[in-house]
Amino acid sequence: MLKKRITYTDYNGVERTEDFYFNLSKAEIIEMQSSVEGGLSEMLKKIIDAKDTPTLVRVFKDLILKAYGEKSEDGRRFIKSKEISEAFSQTEAYSILYTELATDDKAAAAFANGIIPKDIATSGDKPALMPV
Repeated sequence: MLKKRITYTDYNGVERTEDFYFNLSKAEIIEMQSSVEGGLSEMLKKIIDAKDTPTLVRVFKDLILKAYGEKSEDGRRFIKSKEISEAFSQTEAYSILYTELATDDKAAAAFANGIIPKDIATSGDKPALMPV
């Protein structure tokens, strides 16, 4: 799970600093990897190698919104839904994060690798989601 602290100005002109949480479960990773020929990490590598920025930006938007969720107070659940993702996408915090990831390849790689389970990220036989 990745916690991002983002400072932004809301639409009432109030500066806010909030923590936002992003995570992909093992099940979600398996589903995403098997939904693309060669796997998601291989697809991302090809996009990066080809310097296909428009496609990479679209993939990152999808990745951000799939990973975004809210932790339950007891920490047992990480709640995600289309409504929760859509609400986040309508905030200035999303805009700041999206801009950062679209313009900074190191931040994008750190984000992508930070949202996957640690045991997958550190497994020698499974590649990181994005090359660092």
